[in-house]
Amino acid sequence: MLYEYILSNFEKDEPIFLDELPGRSKDYIRQEMKMLKDEGKIERLMGGVYYRSYESILGTKGKVSVDKYISKKFMKVKGKTSGYITGISLLNMYGFTSQNPSYMEICSNEATTKQRKMEIDGRKIIVYKPVTEITDENISALQFLDLMSVIDRYSEIDGNLLNKKLKEYVRKTDTDFNEVRKYIALYPDRIYRNIYNGGLMGELV
Repeated sequence: MLYEYILSNFEKDEPIFLDELPGRSKDYIRQEMKMLKDEGKIERLMGGVYYRSYESILGTKGKVSVDKYISKKFMKVKGKTSGYITGISLLNMYGFTSQNPSYMEICSNEATTKQRKMEIDGRKIIVYKPVTEITDENISALQFLDLMSVIDRYSEIDGNLLNKKLKEYVRKTDTDFNEVRKYIALYPDRIYRNIYNGGLMGELV
């Protein structure tokens, strides 16, 4: 039974995409999901995306995890590396700025346009097309290059503290500078100055 499969394979706040479900055909799965929704067993987030109905610890209606939706839709698609967090969201995550972005910014192979703004259950996100296909091998390099292309505009720290934080970032993300060299020409020229000012030119050359 489809509902038993859902209970066994999906967490209560996890988005469920139709193509993750077993069935004779897509039409059959859609009909089954509609029936489960009518019975109050699942909720519909948007076309083709559902989640289990549940009650939160506060006794209110449970919601889907937007972070899990973003991960499954844009960052780790069917087990394959497809995207990463970028922009101010990335700087905030690693302590370069305390600014909370109004949009969560993601770079993803799943992007169909250069830039697309979306709202998922009240959360605003922007999905960008990457400069090249994101893979397991180059993801840390591309994310590092994204960071260095905006750090001069959005970082709230500078000098020695910035240099220290950047070196911590490189260590935590295991940035491969052999990969960085392959893709740096795809970025604006100012990235060289930012890498130099950040004390990382030695790693690059």
